[in-house]
Amino acid sequence: MKILLSLLVLQVSLAFAAESFPSGPHPELTPGELCTRPDTYRYPERIAYCERDVSSETKDDVFLSYRRIGYTMPSDRRSSYKIDHYIPLCAGGSNGVDNLWPQHLTIGRQTDFIEDLGCQMLAKGKITQAELIGLIKRAKNDLSEASNVLRILRNL
Repeated sequence: MKILLSLLVLQVSLAFAAESFPSGPHPELTPGELCTRPDTYRYPERIAYCERDVSSETKDDVFLSYRRIGYTMPSDRRSSYKIDHYIPLCAGGSNGVDNLWPQHLTIGRQTDFIEDLGCQMLAKGKITQAELIGLIKRAKNDLSEASNVLRILRNL
């Protein structure tokens, strides 16, 4: 019985080890990039805004780039990921590969609300683009900071 239990634990461990994904954007692959060919300008600060436009091929390239540096992200689990804009479009981010990374949905649940609230504060003129980008990067680079960043945005 003890051997069977050990084998079961090993099998479950290997299953989880088979999928590795980034907990945040890799700094060399996804340094972040601002919109340089805006469709319009937004907010009191007149921030360049690019409409969402990321092709399937670009998404596949982003996954491939991250797989090349060691993340497994199996193709049969693609629905567990989204291609995230490191600097969100609403904060002036671009659709370029320097601003895209494969974000596991569990991570998005921790950071998407920060982006939404941050862009609402940007629209109200309560925070600058640079300040918001700094906070978003802080949360996405270190998920343990997400609650602190959210608290800062709520207090604006």
